[in-house]
Formats: sequence, structure tokens, C-alpha cells
Amino acid sequence: MGYETFIARRYLTARRKQAFISVITFISALGITIGVAALIIALALITGFQKDVQDKILGATSHLMISDLSGEGIADYERLAETLRGMPGVESVSPVVHDWVLVQGMAKKEAVMLKGMDLDRERESAPWLQSLESGELPRPGGREGLLLGRDLAISLGVGPGDTVTVYTASTRLSPVGVFPKVKTFTVSGTFATGLFEFDSHTALARLEPVQKFLALPGRASWIQVMIDDPFRAERVKASLRATLPPLIYVTTWMELNKSLFSALKLEKNIIFLTITLIVIVAALNIIATLILMVMEKTRDIGILIAMGATPPEIRRIFFFQGAMIGLVGTVLGTALGLLWCLAANAFELIKVPVDIYQISYVPFRTTPLDLALIVGVSLAVSFLSTLFPSHRASKVDPVVALKYE
Repeated sequence: MGYETFIARRYLTARRKQAFISVITFISALGITIGVAALIIALALITGFQKDVQDKILGATSHLMISDLSGEGIADYERLAETLRGMPGVESVSPVVHDWVLVQGMAKKEAVMLKGMDLDRERESAPWLQSLESGELPRPGGREGLLLGRDLAISLGVGPGDTVTVYTASTRLSPVGVFPKVKTFTVSGTFATGLFEFDSHTALARLEPVQKFLALPGRASWIQVMIDDPFRAERVKASLRATLPPLIYVTTWMELNKSLFSALKLEKNIIFLTITLIVIVAALNIIATLILMVMEKTRDIGILIAMGATPPEIRRIFFFQGAMIGLVGTVLGTALGLLWCLAANAFELIKVPVDIYQISYVPFRTTPLDLALIVGVSLAVSFLSTLFPSHRASKVDPVVALKYE
């Protein structure tokens, strides 16, 4: 330990006549602690919310959707699906037929997104289909089965074994006039993805019956593609565009949810900049502390310079003093913020309406990058705040400082 560090530590820990300086020093460290803890908690909240919603979106939707610009559906979808399955990075490919329908249950009627798909193939990449809330996947034979989202089943007042009536917007001609197409399904089971919007408005059935019911025989509304790394979706899309016909359009999950993640990113940046002001205010207290310390220790500085201390060595003494305040505050703030995040996750402290936020409680997640950024900003602000006081200390004239000694 150099003598500059030793003196800086003694100045911070020794009792002094001017207790006011000690109070300001404590407030400075406390301000840094609160600012760092608030930054960690706020960014962990936004990151946790974003990660949780992102995981639920990726679990409930495909990574890429391939559709037909004509709006008539993809005719030769099986051949196209086989081509896609042979591409690198592609894990699963399945055709989907969908349309909005009206479903009548025991309790009420609901507007529902009816999807027909190859459920056995889809189950391989969808954990929520592998462990259903109740019942089983629809099977061929007998009355057609329908798999309902958990919240949708509750709203309709039905469960496995019950029947529901499905109405489409398309019509059929009967002897007494034009009527909407109607089909009765048996509820085979319920699923839960954790994404409220999906679980409350989605019904799944086998592909062929839905194609027939929606008057799309031999066609698919889109082909959904799951890849090994969802964050490579844009690159996979670019490679697909080179092989697909001109009227085939590719959409990624990031494009479908761009507005949501852009809003979350903007909110995260604004919160970071706003709460950083707490650290800056605490840094101003460090400046005040060091300036008062320089005024109190003018005689000591004069003696050190008279004994041969150089201006850079004097600067280092007060730089180390301010750095210690910033370091202690940063360490305590980091520990406090991480402990709060652990407690909030363990006891689910912050509950939110699931129908609005898609999750039942706010999870807190810290990333190494966020933690490094917070610690780096806190230490940088603390170190910068020492520059002016330490420079002023190095300019003390020993003759003036010791004039009356």
C-alpha cells in the first residue's frame, strides 16, 4: 500500500473536529448505494419482463411464418415444407390453416382463432403441447376433437368431453336460404402457454378437418418454421428469400412483435438515464466532501509538499479518497439490488393483472452486461467527481498553508 492510499484511508476513517464532513461523506456513499441499487432493480425488472414475454411468445408462435401474398393460401405446401425441412438450422416445419370463428360453449359465445395443424409434428417443438393442462390431443375418428386454451375453456364453461358449436363467416346454401357453416366439435383437452392473449382466444384442431370446414382443401394459410436459434431468424429469412417463389412472403417473430420490444427497449434506456441522475447527485456530494476536506487539511497538504510530496502524489491522495467512497457505495448498492431481486423472485412480491401483462407477477432478471454497465457508470462518475478537488489540493501553496504555524 502506497502512502497516498494510506493517508486517504486515514482521512476517511479518522474522527475529525468537523463532523459535518463526516455526514456529507456518509450521504455521498449512501447516495451511490441507493442509485446503484435502484438501477439494478429497475433494469432487472424491465429485462425480466421482456425475457418472460419473449419466452412465452417464442413458445406459442413460430419463429418464421411463410404465407402467400395472393391471400388464397399456399397450394403446394407439402412440397415447399419438405424443401424447408432440408435447410440448415430448421428444426420443424408444419402447415397451418386458420380463421376467426364464433364458438358457442355452455356459458357463452366467444370469437376464437381456429387453427388447423399437424398436432403430432407440432408437439415435437412445443412444450405446452407435450404437457397439456387436461385431456389429450385430438385424434381421428368419431366427432372431431378441439383443443382449447385454458382461459378460453374457462370462459366458455367447458372441459374435456364437452361439445362446442363452431360458426364460420363463410356461408352455405340451404332450402330455406343462406346460413353460416356450422360444425360441432368435442373438446379433447386444454393447453396453457402462459401467454394470456393466446390462451384466451385460440382453439386447435387437426389440419384436414379444418381445411374442409374453412373451404380450403389442399391449401395452407401459412407454413410455420421453427429454427434452432430464434435470434437468427433474420438471417434464415434472407436465405429463404433466395429459394422461395416471388409470391411467397416470409415474416419473422421479431417483425410481428417489433412494436412491443421496441417500446420495452426505449423504456429500459429512459429508466437507465433517469436513475443515473441519482448517482450523479451523489457524485456532487463527493465533490463537496473532498473540497471541504481540502480546506480542512490545507495544513497537512502544506506539510506533505514541504516534505517533498509532488502535486501528482497530492492529487492521488484525494482521488483515492473519492474513489473509496464511490467503490464502497457501488459494492453495497450492487449487493442490495441483487438481494432485492432474489427476494422479489422468491416471494413473487410484485403481482400484475395477467390479462394485461400476460404474466402473473413481475420477474427480476439481471444480465452480466447490465450489471457491468451499472458498476462501470457508477465508478466512472465517482472517479470523475474527484478530479476538480484533487487538482485544487495539488495547487496548495505550502508557504501560505504554513504561514501561521
